This record gives sequence, structure tokens and C-alpha cells, in this order.
Amino acid sequence: MEVKTGHKVEQGHVGNVLVLETLGLEAQMKKNLGPFAILCVGFNICNSWVGLAATMVIGMEQGGSVTVVHGMLVVLFFMCCSALTMAELASVYPTAGGPYHWTSILAPNYSNRVMSYIAACFNIFGWLSITSGVVVQPGQFIQAVRIFFNPEVNVPAWQYFLFFQAANILVLLHNAILQHRTPWVHDIGLVTVMLDSGRHELIRVSVMLSITSFVVIIVTCLSRTTSFNSSEFVWTTFINNTGWKSSAVVFLTGMANPNFMFAGIDGAVHLAEEVSDAAKFVPRALMSTIVIGFITAFGFSLSMLYSLTDFDKVLQGLTGVPIYEIWYQATRSQAAATVFIFVLLSIAFFSLNAVVESSSRLTWAFARDNALLGSKLIGQVHPLLQVPIWALLANATVIFIIGCIYLGSSTAFNAFINSGLLLQQCSFAIPAALLMWHGRSDRVLPESRAFNLGLFGWFANAATVLFAPLITIMYCFPVSMPVTPSGMNYTAAVVGVMGLFSMANWFLYAREHYRGPRLPSM
Repeated sequence: MEVKTGHKVEQGHVGNVLVLETLGLEAQMKKNLGPFAILCVGFNICNSWVGLAATMVIGMEQGGSVTVVHGMLVVLFFMCCSALTMAELASVYPTAGGPYHWTSILAPNYSNRVMSYIAACFNIFGWLSITSGVVVQPGQFIQAVRIFFNPEVNVPAWQYFLFFQAANILVLLHNAILQHRTPWVHDIGLVTVMLDSGRHELIRVSVMLSITSFVVIIVTCLSRTTSFNSSEFVWTTFINNTGWKSSAVVFLTGMANPNFMFAGIDGAVHLAEEVSDAAKFVPRALMSTIVIGFITAFGFSLSMLYSLTDFDKVLQGLTGVPIYEIWYQATRSQAAATVFIFVLLSIAFFSLNAVVESSSRLTWAFARDNALLGSKLIGQVHPLLQVPIWALLANATVIFIIGCIYLGSSTAFNAFINSGLLLQQCSFAIPAALLMWHGRSDRVLPESRAFNLGLFGWFANAATVLFAPLITIMYCFPVSMPVTPSGMNYTAAVVGVMGLFSMANWFLYAREHYRGPRLPSM
């Protein structure tokens, strides 16, 4: 790979360091992630079929199986284009900052600081939102089991709050102290021993658990089901219980459900500075995550739609985790459905561990660029633990505060989580638009790059850009009509509050101190 700056960038470890030096960045992270490990991390963050299992019924209420199945295909197309765009950029500029670093490099001199700062805020707040959505799941799964066997129980919000904060603290401690010490995983079995060695055995085990659980659940549900739903129900049934008269609005707002299967798709990008030969393997991780994620999520959704027997009871969602009811209907066994929930709980913890790891690297990169109040602390890497300990603590503190919102209003909390998808896509769209502004010139995309889309790159970049305003508008629509205070979609208001915090940080600190990476020739 050759960057048009007079520097010859070698492949592998040295090449990664030279890329960072060319951009004016200092290599601080230890290169301890191999090609298989980074693929596992990318898959583990999305865990597409698990994300779909946790939110599937939301889409079924807003368009039925049509939204779940066909919405998944629409999301696949746009997210695949987004992943291709990021893969190409990562093959040239493999940095932990990802989208905001690419924006800083590609934007014109007079606006690169502001544009990259905006992209960073989109990306960071998007990751905090996605992390909050995963942190809340363990408590929901545990309480669902309790409600399933005791339907009369009324669980107060403060109990969910305690589970939320417990999960937040446990994963913080693991990422800060134990991430590089998981030798016990080698004792699990032969399959694990055959994998690459290193501090990310835990991530690899979680991938094996996820794939194995996917197969077991699919086979069990399909083999135990006494009567399958018709293909008409699975492929063409459109259900509108929202009050919206427009089917298009219902479909597009409900598409947020299948969109969750690729929440955090850029996770591998933010670990690029810990990967040997990142320019080669990060793009592969991105594309592998898309392919494996879609295959598992699509197969899971079809099998569940064919297996459920009482759609109305599923929509009631008495446990707060409707997939629990689907599994119970499919297997006709309380024990089997409950075991599956605990499997989902285990996978959620593994996924949360990877999400926290990637999001902390993004926050650390932003602090390394001197863009945050407290950057001197947050931008440090602990010399012994080899992790950005203060970035982990900063993120955990914000997540703790977000959890407090749940006590006041679950509606506001859900709006915060929902904002993650549109913020994520907006952060992808900015560097994609700038690539087209440059005419995809070899001045910013050298011909010798490891991942080259050729002319298809124009199409992928354009689709990435177009998807951002589409979901920004549609995901802010109320999910039902007429609008009530409890049923209102407060996503736009939440994004507005995020904007206020971003502006405050800009005027108090970043405006004077932040300088994003630039190519010497730009």
C-alpha cells in the first residue's frame, strides 16, 4: 500500500506504524490481535441473530413479517454498502478513530476540524447509545425468567436499574483488569485450543457459543414445532397496528428492528491499531461480519416466523422479552425456552464485553487528538494493563448516568438507544460523501490499496450517504398514531441534547486544542 505523501508504507506491523506516523499520530497500543481475533470481535459486537432476537417483535408490530424479512434485505443492501465504504478507507487509513479520522483527512483545510469533530460526536454518541442498549439486556433477560414463571409479578424500574449498573460495572472491570488474562478458556475444549492464542480467547469462545447456540435453537424449534405457519404468513403478511395510514411509513419506521442486526458494524475499525497488518485484515473483518451476520439473522428470523403458533400472544410481550414466548410456543417446553434465554444472557455478556472494548478505543482516540475535556487523562494507555483505562472509566460513567434516565422515564431511555442507529449511519455518510467530493482520486485512495472497490465504489459511497437522511427522518417518527406523551418518539430531542453537550465541549475546549490527522500533502 502506498500513500501519496512520499512515504512507502510496508505491509504488517511496521506498515501500521508508518501509516499512523504519516497522519501525525503516535502508535501507543500493543499489536496483539491477529486476523481471526479481529474477525471474531467484529462478529461478536453485532451478533446479528441475537440482536434480532431481542428486538424482533418490534418490527412485527410495525409491518409484521414483511418488515422483518424484507426490511432485513433492505438493511443488508445499505449496510453492506456502508461496510464496503469503510473497508476501503480502512485499507488505506487503519486508525482507531475510524470515520472521524477519515473525515479529518478528506475534508478541505478550512473545514476539516469542524467536520471531523461533528463526525466524531455522531460516532461516539452512537456507540454510547448502542452500548446502553446492550447493557440493559442482561437485566431484561433475568427478569423475563422471573415473570415467565410468576406472571403476577410487577417488576419495578429500580430493579432493572440495578441490573443495568451491575452489568456496566462488571464489564468495566473485565475490560480494565482481566481482558488480557483469560487462560481458563483453554480448558473449555478442543475447539478453543485449536484457535489462535492471545488475550482474546474469551471473544473467540463467545463466537463459538453464538454460532453453536444458533444452530441448536434453530434445530430444536423446527423439530419440536407441531404445525408450521404458511409461507404466505412468513413472506407476505403485512400487519399495521400503529395507526399510521401509510404502509410505507410503517415499513420504514419498523425497519429499525432489522437495522439492529448491524448495530456497531464499525467495531473492528476502532481496534485497528491493535491489529497486525490492519490494512488487510480489518476490511476482511468488516465484510465477514456482514456475511455471517446476515446468514445467521435471516435464518433465525425465518425459522422463528415459521415456528410461532400464537402471534397475538407474542405481541402481548408479557415477559418484556417476546422471543421467550416464541421459543416456548415452538418447543412446547418451559425448560427449553428458559435454557435458551440463559444462553442469550451469556452471549449478551460476551457481546457487551466487545462493545465496551471498541467504544473505549474510539473515546481514547478522540482524547489522544486532544478533543475532550480531560484529554490528558482519557488519552492515556495504562503501561501495564495495555488498555485505555481512563477512556473505559469515562464511558462507564456516561453509561451509568444514562442508566439513571431509566428510573425517570423508560421512554426517554429507549429514545437514547434508538438514536444509536441514525448517529452511526451519519458518521459513516460524512467520509463517504467526502470521498465522492474528491472524485475517489488516487491522491486519497492509492491504487495499490489492499481493498479496492473500483468503479463500484461510487455506488457504495452514494448508497451509504443516502441511507443516512432516510433513517434520520424515519427513525424519528412516532411509532404509533395518535401521538401520546408515553408513545412519542423522543429520538430527535435526545439527539438535540447530545448536540448541546457537543457544542459545549467544542467551545470550552476542542475549538482551541483539537487537531485531527491530516496527510502532509493535503
